[in-house]
Amino acid sequence: AVSELVARRTSGTDPGALRIVAAMAAEVADLYGGPLPTGSSATPEELSPPGGGFVVLERDGRALAGGGLKRLAGGVCEIKRMYVVPEFRGAGLGTRLLAELEGLARDLGYALARLDTGARQPGAQRLYERAGYAAIPDYNGNTHAAWWGEKRLS
Repeated sequence: AVSELVARRTSGTDPGALRIVAAMAAEVADLYGGPLPTGSSATPEELSPPGGGFVVLERDGRALAGGGLKRLAGGVCEIKRMYVVPEFRGAGLGTRLLAELEGLARDLGYALARLDTGARQPGAQRLYERAGYAAIPDYNGNTHAAWWGEKRLS
């Protein structure tokens, strides 16, 4: 029998979270010819309570997707480091992960979520637009990003 996909809320310092972020960072380096930009800060501590958090989607204890959120200012959070393991893409895990992160953001009291994505990740931009994110101007100076979005959570 196929076991259930479980959404586990944790911190950015969790070993599963660190593995997801490492895989995402390696893929970004391949896509963009260099590491994550230094201005794109989202340390494991920032992606942890009390101001942030991390969600790992797991099946049988294996992390298939994950992402985090960090506090910006004034009731605004930023969704960071969303990643779906390549062989599980196209199965709706990105949509589920984004919904779980938005739920976590609401539970932490955030009214607005922001995020960004790069030109070489058109699927991510389509996912965010389908989920109701509207394009906004660059708010974080991320040199890899080509699209910035925000969504009201309440």
